[in-house]
Amino acid sequence: MALHYRPLVETLQEEGINFQDEAKAFNNLELIASFEREPYPHQTEALIAWKKSQRRGVIVLPTAAGKTYLAQLALQSTPRSTLIIVPTIDLMHQWYAQMLAAFPDAEVGLLGGGSKDNSAILIATYQSAAIYSETLGNRYAFLIFDECHHLPSDFFRKIAEDSIAPYRLGLTATPDRGDGSHQDLDYLIGAIVYQKSPQDLSGKALADHEIIQIKVKLSAKEQEKYQEAIKIRNDFLRKNNLSLSGLDGWQNFVMISARSSEGRRAMLAHRESKEISSGTQGKLRVLAELICEHHPERILIFTNDNATVYRISESFLIPAITHQTPVKERHEILTRFRQGEYKILVTSHVLNEGVDVPEAGIAIILSGTGSTREYIQRLGRVLRKGQQEDKRAILYEVIAENTTEEKTSQRRRGEHKNQTSYKTGNRQLELLPSPPKKSFSFPKAAESSTPWVSSQESEEE
Repeated sequence: MALHYRPLVETLQEEGINFQDEAKAFNNLELIASFEREPYPHQTEALIAWKKSQRRGVIVLPTAAGKTYLAQLALQSTPRSTLIIVPTIDLMHQWYAQMLAAFPDAEVGLLGGGSKDNSAILIATYQSAAIYSETLGNRYAFLIFDECHHLPSDFFRKIAEDSIAPYRLGLTATPDRGDGSHQDLDYLIGAIVYQKSPQDLSGKALADHEIIQIKVKLSAKEQEKYQEAIKIRNDFLRKNNLSLSGLDGWQNFVMISARSSEGRRAMLAHRESKEISSGTQGKLRVLAELICEHHPERILIFTNDNATVYRISESFLIPAITHQTPVKERHEILTRFRQGEYKILVTSHVLNEGVDVPEAGIAIILSGTGSTREYIQRLGRVLRKGQQEDKRAILYEVIAENTTEEKTSQRRRGEHKNQTSYKTGNRQLELLPSPPKKSFSFPKAAESSTPWVSSQESEEE
């Protein structure tokens, strides 16, 4: 497997075996950055940690913590032909613009969305990179995986497995996957070498923030309908010995409920209960109060479904973005939001990832999933400091009391705390255990005979 190229070359070199390498087709680059700014301490720490791990590994940082600039620093210190893989077309164009701005003299190209360039620095979507993984496999010495939690899927993992790239960097806010395959990141990219939570960076690289939970009660009529729907669903679950805990539980419910009219009725009841709890009038009253309280600050409103998005948009005359919004219209809405013409924006899942969202100070979650990743991503949308050094962001979580939303909230917040609470007591540089450091020069394989690591970087390592 191409993935084993680097350890194979290292072994041959350590044993003093002469060999001819006809696999690699990647090149050295001359990268001159058009601008440099002082990195945040966590960016410097993360870069050093990655270098100490032989330029392989995953860095976990919250949304708005400067992962793209960190990748630029890694590319400057590892000037080799580079493939950058991103999950969406929007992100591909964002990375393209940022790489061109950083390295105006470099050859930067795109793979995806109708583009099929052959360049020294290539930015591709996961979909396109996987399709052409065998062609790309020996051309790039450095792989950068943005939102790398996408990589372990059955199809996308081909990108890493078919590549001989000796240097690999994964970037994500939350590496965990519901199917457990995030563990495969260790061999596809490398182990987690550095990790910070929003709490770790609050008041430093990110704005100070406050998380406020507001519980609303269902009306008597809503409560009656909700309990009736839940009873229908739960009776079916008990009868069929099903549980909704975990991904398998939900998949079994979907599969078995489709086999009978009783099952379909149970599924409809489940959906009705969700609609009642997520769209209760009590939430809309709270939303109106919060909008008035924080006027004229910029506010992002998140829901779990498009129907609620459009309902809020029509009721409050607020621009909305869903996956159905045309690209040009979405761009226009975000531009006007960035310029301050629009003060409020309502959306569902489409702004969670892969879209450059203008900074806002207030986020309101009216409904969501139990996903820790979604929770962190939505929080990250208001953590960017921008020009406000004393910015204080607020995330409101509005949930329906005595409904499954309480458990959903506990799950995402509980997982979030479990993931980060052991980090918050000590906010120093954290490195996960790495193998004993080996010196390797790759004179016959991954490297040219000309040294390219600066003396300063050698000292850092």
